Amino acid sequence: MLNRIKEEIKQDYYQQHFSNDGQRFVAWYLRNIHLQDANQTKYDITDGADDKQIDAIVIDESAQTTYVIQGKFIGQSVVDQGPLQEVLSSWVQLKNLVRLQESGNGQLKRRLSDLATALEDDHEVIFELVTTGTLTPAASSLVKTLQEQFAKDEEITSSLAIVDGEELKRRYDRVLDVEKPSISLILPLEKENYVKMNVAGTNVVLAAVQLKDCVKLPGIKDGTLFRKNVRQSLGLSNKVNKEIKKTIYSDRHRDFFFYHNGITAICDKMELTNGNLQLYGISVVNGCQSLNTILSSSEKVKQLNDTYIMFRFYEIPQRDRADRISICTNFQTAVKPRDLRSNDKKVLNLKKAFELRYPQGYLITKRGDDVPAEKDQKQSVDLAELGKYLISWHSQRPNIAYSETKIFDKYFEQLFKRDYDPENIFALNYWMNEISKGWVPENPYHLNPSLLAMKSYAPYHQLYAISQCFSNASNQSDRVPMPKETLKAAIQGGVVDRIVDTAAISLNFALETAANDSQSSIQVFSPQNWIKTKTCLSGISAAIRMQLMMLPNVPGGREFKDCLILPAEKFEYRWAAD
Repeated sequence: MLNRIKEEIKQDYYQQHFSNDGQRFVAWYLRNIHLQDANQTKYDITDGADDKQIDAIVIDESAQTTYVIQGKFIGQSVVDQGPLQEVLSSWVQLKNLVRLQESGNGQLKRRLSDLATALEDDHEVIFELVTTGTLTPAASSLVKTLQEQFAKDEEITSSLAIVDGEELKRRYDRVLDVEKPSISLILPLEKENYVKMNVAGTNVVLAAVQLKDCVKLPGIKDGTLFRKNVRQSLGLSNKVNKEIKKTIYSDRHRDFFFYHNGITAICDKMELTNGNLQLYGISVVNGCQSLNTILSSSEKVKQLNDTYIMFRFYEIPQRDRADRISICTNFQTAVKPRDLRSNDKKVLNLKKAFELRYPQGYLITKRGDDVPAEKDQKQSVDLAELGKYLISWHSQRPNIAYSETKIFDKYFEQLFKRDYDPENIFALNYWMNEISKGWVPENPYHLNPSLLAMKSYAPYHQLYAISQCFSNASNQSDRVPMPKETLKAAIQGGVVDRIVDTAAISLNFALETAANDSQSSIQVFSPQNWIKTKTCLSGISAAIRMQLMMLPNVPGGREFKDCLILPAEKFEYRWAAD
């Protein structure tokens, strides 16, 4: 693995953008493991003078998780306590963001501003020590101590993950799909702590398994053990997982068996011989959150004796039956608001109306659902994406689009209307498909790199800008155009591409204007914070108005503006979302 990394960081991207192999190693990790693109990676790196033991900060809005990364790129085979002390230092310093920002370098200051916003949104913080070596016994002992401190922290929901050489290879292989998704293993069971039975023609084994044996199970960290689960780990910030951690670190850990509902695992085949349970193609379908929480306290768990958890092993080779069991056993863990809304009557009505109007289209209402092969991908839209379209266009609040929780909880009733026109859904999806063509490494819109680093939510501001093109051109700045009418006018006038380009230029201009204004006032400017404010919306709208004013002096400008003018009856008032 070390040799592979050494070779790959010789590539031009790493050599040109990062000053030393330490930074290049962290950049390699962000690109290959966290799957950040070139612009995101450069934006996330904070390593350098006054980095305060923080080499990178990665913010995953969809998972509501922030990663604070310390990288140690070494040729030696072992890592002592030093890097762990640096992780501890970064954890302590994060408790006082004001002081840390005052003394940190410029890049760290910007990312700390983004981190503060993430913490306000209840992100879990995972501190990752990434190294190509392995820990010494003393370092392993310190890991246990730090994990315990992190678990007791009431200020920040945090955990410590050690990504050593072996774990680094597992994660890398997982990303490249090198590892086989199917897992087989032999699990020794304690005498008199298991029972074998046959229920409804199905082989079943119920067993009390020690917690310290759970951390040895393969595929927890990389998710392969949960390939048939309805979802992967939801982090450590929810109430259930916090209580699990508290029990592990309490003096009542022996009662863990009685407090916990147990783990459900299915397999293609199992054989029980002399207390050894051979499992072929095992997958945990209920217990992903618990096993990840147990693993996050691994050093403490390894010292616990007589601390058990119930396992239910089912021999279920039939895929449809296994899928049904996975769904039915996952009701006790908190799910996202989007999941809770997937069977809402309003959503089902939208799905029915949309698919009736567009037979080749498909409205995905559940996480993990895929567009059927016979459907048209371009005419299909995910419910979560639709929520972001609606809040960006009809509520004129793309600065909230990053938060699925707000869309499907706080603003659901305002956004999802049973009588919403399917043609508007089609139009919004069409506009976003056109927008997405420009958010690629080739950067045809010539966007500021800071915008490209925010491609998970900044494109919704471009969608907002498109609506502003029609509103301002039609002198309806306080109202919102119907999406289907804008698309109809754009296609008839042959100006779809020009509208999308105009919106991109306005977004870019608004960002650069805000950055320049911040420099003149000697303030730290954070693009990721700016994009989440209402200030950015007024900047985008102002940029649109300026471009419209210049159109008469541009060849074809008058004709272009005429295509943007819609009758007053094609507008409606903004849907309140704040």
